[in-house]
Amino acid sequence: MPFTPIDSEKLSHAVVRQIELLILRGVLRPGERLPAERDLAERLGVSRPSLREAISELEDRGLLQRRAGAGIFVAALLGPAFSDPMIRLFSAYDEAVFDYIAFRRDMEALAAERAARLGSDTDLAVISEIFHKMEAAHSSRSGTEEARLDADFHMAIIEAGHNLVMLHMMRAMYHLLREGVFYNRKAMFRQRTTRSALLAQHKAIHDTIIARDPDASRAAVEAHLDYVEQSMLDMRRAERNEAVARQRLQHATGTS
Repeated sequence: MPFTPIDSEKLSHAVVRQIELLILRGVLRPGERLPAERDLAERLGVSRPSLREAISELEDRGLLQRRAGAGIFVAALLGPAFSDPMIRLFSAYDEAVFDYIAFRRDMEALAAERAARLGSDTDLAVISEIFHKMEAAHSSRSGTEEARLDADFHMAIIEAGHNLVMLHMMRAMYHLLREGVFYNRKAMFRQRTTRSALLAQHKAIHDTIIARDPDASRAAVEAHLDYVEQSMLDMRRAERNEAVARQRLQHATGTS
């Protein structure tokens, strides 16, 4: 008969599987430091030798990295979303900016719809917590903080959609957005009227997800990113107009 006795699972294998799932589900993030060995062993309820065996296996698989004198870290599993030459191309041409906004509109509209349908009460509490921080940053006129929370808000919605491929893909894309590769979010949040409009749009997204209305959530995200696209077009037009105005002033005054 094709049966063999079943051995109880080694503790180290259980530890490996738990850490793997935490990485896969995006709970442990690339670059995040694990707790010290003693603390981690206590949290997992295993011996330190079992923990060391598990960490060694995860290092061999490329999921964890040991840094001398610093500890154990989650590896940068996906690497950069694009090569440096491609990033420079994205930065240089407007069509990449608007293609990125269109990509976000498609992906995030779907994520918002999923969050409204599939997000747990805890997921929605996280979205609400970040939105309330956005409101506080808006009241304190902290445009830089509001821009940072903007990215966190959208990522919380993607996380609440519980699609692992979308989660890791969009985290890589948002890294480029935070770095200003596609467009300068901080510049948008420096404009008072734009900041107020953006906050109202985020409130609409928040409220429709909390109400668990998938169709309205999708529509709110699409309206928000339509606004972002138009704002970018207006900023580009204003920059061109200012360049022409400066040329006219130079010509009129005879300056170079």
